[in-house]
Amino acid sequence: MEIKKVFNNNVVLAQNKEGQEMVVMGRGLAFQKRPGDDFDAGKVEKTFVLENRGVSDKIGELLREVPEEYLNIADRIISIAKKRLGTGMDDYVYVALMDHISFAVTRHKQGIVLRNALLWEIKKYYKDEFAIGLEALNVIEEETGIRMEEDEAASIALHLVNSRVSGEGLDSAVQIVKVVNDTLNIVKYHYQMELDESSVSYERFLTHLRFFAIRLVRREKNTSESSDDFMFTQVQKRYSDAYACSEKVASYVNKTFNWSVSIDDKIYLTLHIQRVTSRQELNRLN
Repeated sequence: MEIKKVFNNNVVLAQNKEGQEMVVMGRGLAFQKRPGDDFDAGKVEKTFVLENRGVSDKIGELLREVPEEYLNIADRIISIAKKRLGTGMDDYVYVALMDHISFAVTRHKQGIVLRNALLWEIKKYYKDEFAIGLEALNVIEEETGIRMEEDEAASIALHLVNSRVSGEGLDSAVQIVKVVNDTLNIVKYHYQMELDESSVSYERFLTHLRFFAIRLVRREKNTSESSDDFMFTQVQKRYSDAYACSEKVASYVNKTFNWSVSIDDKIYLTLHIQRVTSRQELNRLN
């Protein structure tokens, strides 16, 4: 492999014969090396294959300020996430986690603890990502000797959520949590009941809301819009109360995000609301 850029004595951007870029780490790997030189493969300790070429430059910029140990920490966490979540992740998550964790460790050493206002919501709505966040705290402790609070696990979980959604920034993940939380509160208030969070219907509703929120934040319209007026009319008549609740959700979305909820989205919202509340409605009446 050929060196394209030298980030520091231990980290380079390299390119293989197929033209694939990768960040390569190894102690003394790039000592007295320049772009165009080969390097000793025996010194390679870890490689990071990146699909997004722009990310490697950002990693290089960050490595001028942050020790490369944080790239290793980020990689360990991302490896856990990929195995557990089973979905692709944006390469930018390497940069986001490196930057976040290095800053969090610095703050912790200074005795500064920042509380995550979304801790409760993240634990509740993104259980898989939060569980990985808790494992990430173990990784950080192993690498740095510092044990951080659950708030940091929630922050790491948000970065993972956002990476699965897009590379648009942490604000997107925060907005997604807000949409899911606010919609569930609308349903609870409309029916004056708590939802059974252990039920299959609740999990299905939660999954639907997440994808609905992702499209909303991305400003993506429902490309599968069927404009099935007959189905829409039947759902309105058969599940009038659930439809009325979906209209409240649509009104909230329109006022808060200036986004019109499609006919298909109203149909699916109504059906999910009906499912998640019907059994509890029967239990409440009994």
